[in-house]
Amino acid sequence: MIKHNDEYIIFINDIGKNKPNSFNNKNTECPFCERKKLTDVIEENGPFVLLKNKFPTLKDTLQLVIIETYDCKLNMGNYDSEYMEKLIRFSLRHWLNIEKSNKYKSVIFYKNHGPHSGGSIKHAHMQIVGLNNIDYRENIDEKYFEGVEIFKNECCEINLSTKPINGFSEFNIIISDDLKNICSLSNGIRKIVQYILNDYFAKCDSFNLFFYHWNEKIICKITPRFVTSPLLLGYSLKQVSNSLEEIAGKLKDLYFKN
Repeated sequence: MIKHNDEYIIFINDIGKNKPNSFNNKNTECPFCERKKLTDVIEENGPFVLLKNKFPTLKDTLQLVIIETYDCKLNMGNYDSEYMEKLIRFSLRHWLNIEKSNKYKSVIFYKNHGPHSGGSIKHAHMQIVGLNNIDYRENIDEKYFEGVEIFKNECCEINLSTKPINGFSEFNIIISDDLKNICSLSNGIRKIVQYILNDYFAKCDSFNLFFYHWNEKIICKITPRFVTSPLLLGYSLKQVSNSLEEIAGKLKDLYFKN
């Protein structure tokens, strides 16, 4: 029998029950719109703000939020290429600087968008979490970032996972961690987000971004989100689409043709 040494993050219920949720309650006041009321701000650069999470629900962690816009109605599907690049530069700089501080066993950087993404606030934002006792890289394998090629040049690779972490469709954008090609990363993210929200084979209003610093590469995995499969929840059984070539081909034709 194979034994798994699972690591668990402790969720603090007393804090979690007080978190605002603008998906479940449309009358919830947006905590990111009133800039003058923000506390524990670390850096503000135009529309971008890095601050401590007011509701740190995860024990033994540092939890930070990156507010992406002034306007609640804007989201990553609306950003132009210049705006997107500035956002990704701002965010990567802070994520990697926290990682370099060596204060945490590992540092994760991710984004929730939409009602099925696991998020609670509609206003566009991303999150950085420093993990005191867990190294996320122990659960990662190179195979998760391999797949059907969508785009590739000397600067950047974009593919659709043939062995996804959690199943079905996962798009990978890969650049070197020397960060000389942030423009390729940000442009790839922007195009895939637009594809998921507008042209994916099934209607989709939610996605996640997951960033990895892995084997001298910076990788962003973009995952369309729906209701989670019971096979995954109950049995850890992953599914992968039988139409990977078709999905990758459509994305390539719509957004990555030279």
